[in-house]
Amino acid sequence: MLEVSDLSAGYGRIPILNKVTFSVAEGEFVGVLGHNGMGKTTLLRALMGYLPATSGRVVFAGVDLTRAEPYARARSGIGYVPQGREIFPALSVRENLRMGALNRKDEASVIEAALVEFPRLTRLMDRPGGALSGGEQQLLAMARCLVGAPKLILLDEPTEGIQPSIIDEIVETLLRLRDKGGLTMILVEQNLDFIAALSQRVLMIQKGAIVRSAKPEELHNLGLMHEFIGVDE
Repeated sequence: MLEVSDLSAGYGRIPILNKVTFSVAEGEFVGVLGHNGMGKTTLLRALMGYLPATSGRVVFAGVDLTRAEPYARARSGIGYVPQGREIFPALSVRENLRMGALNRKDEASVIEAALVEFPRLTRLMDRPGGALSGGEQQLLAMARCLVGAPKLILLDEPTEGIQPSIIDEIVETLLRLRDKGGLTMILVEQNLDFIAALSQRVLMIQKGAIVRSAKPEELHNLGLMHEFIGVDE
C-alpha cells in the first residue's frame, strides 16, 4: 500500500530524515520507535505532506504523492492523528466529528459508524472538545480521523498523558478495526506495551534513518530498549 524510497526531509536547512526506505502492506500495522529527536514525528509529517521531501519518493496505492499537498493525500486515503490531538476545543464533539466528515455525502452514517467503534463519545456529543479529559480527546481525534474513511492512518504518540483504561480501550478498538480489514497503520509510540500489542513489526529510527526492523516480542530486550528509547530496565 505504501512505498517510501530514499525519503529525505527537514525544517528549512536543517535535515532530519536521511534517505528513509520502507514499505507497508495493506492491512499491516507498523510501529516506529526511537529516542526523542530522531525523526519519528518528522517522518509522519513528511508522509502527510506537511514537510516537503528534499529527495526520494512516497508512493501510496500505486500513485506517486511525493509532491502532493496534504489535502490531496487526505483525499487519496491517508489520515493523520498528530501528537497533541489538535481537536477543535471550542467545538462540540459532534462538530469535531462533522469537521472530519467534510465533503462526505454520507456524513450521518459515517459518524454513527465511528460512534460504534468509540462508544464512550456518544454521551459526550454536545460537550466542547476542550472540556474532555486527555484520553477522551484522543478518542475524539481518532474518531474524527476515521470518519474520513482513511485507508492508512498515521498515529503519533496516542498514549501520551492519558489514563491506562483508555489506553486499553484504544488497543482493543484498533485491533478490532484491523481484524475487520481495510485499515493500515503507521504508529509512532514510546509506550513499549502499547506498540508491541498493536504492531506486527517495528521500525527502529536513529538520526533520521531506519536502522533496524524488530518483531514486537523483541521490544523488551534490554539492549534494544536502551539503544532505541533510553530505557535501562
